[in-house]
Amino acid sequence: MTRRTDAHPDPTRPGIGAPFFSTWRVGSPERQAQTVEAIARTWEGRPWGSAALLGYHVYAGHDGSTLMHYSQWRNEQGYEAYFKTLRQERNDEIDTAVPGIERVRLDRYRLYRSHARAAGDTRVPGLIVTVRIDFEPDAAEKRADWVDLVLSALAGPDADRGLISAHFHLSTDGTHVLNYAEWESDQAYDEAIGGPESPQWERVRTYPGVKGFTGNRYRHALGLVP
Repeated sequence: MTRRTDAHPDPTRPGIGAPFFSTWRVGSPERQAQTVEAIARTWEGRPWGSAALLGYHVYAGHDGSTLMHYSQWRNEQGYEAYFKTLRQERNDEIDTAVPGIERVRLDRYRLYRSHARAAGDTRVPGLIVTVRIDFEPDAAEKRADWVDLVLSALAGPDADRGLISAHFHLSTDGTHVLNYAEWESDQAYDEAIGGPESPQWERVRTYPGVKGFTGNRYRHALGLVP
């Protein structure tokens, strides 16, 4: 069966070969809460359904309108089998409970590298931030070098103590990087981005081939595991 959990997921968990992130637009904070509960009821009322799915987590956007979904798959073949046999009936039940959900996009990734949680750090993230870094069409091969530059900065004196972890995913279509970051709090994140920019972080921001950055803030709203 399916079990609900309050624990945040570990993006570095062994066996995750295909991490997916998707976005739904639901329109209001009230509908965010209704949709999260509809997802929970739908999944908890059924068998887990796929041995290829290790965990499924839903996040409420601070914009009051969106939900982010993070699913940890062993491989893309497992997702494709689920998509063909189980996905639609579950979405239909959710849509019956909360009509008018807009499913905006689903992106497929591979985890490249992480700024891992320090040993013994037991903080529960108060804020999840995703940053999408888009690259020029001919710059896909530069994405890994850019991540390496960021991780070098995070390992140095410019690292912020309010950052718990950061996980850098390369999109399988070659267009962008997604950073899934755990922060201690909104205040810690605000202080980090509001401070002066060091030369090392300026190199990150102005790296050749980078088109732009898009950031979003979330709170963990639902975890589902087998």
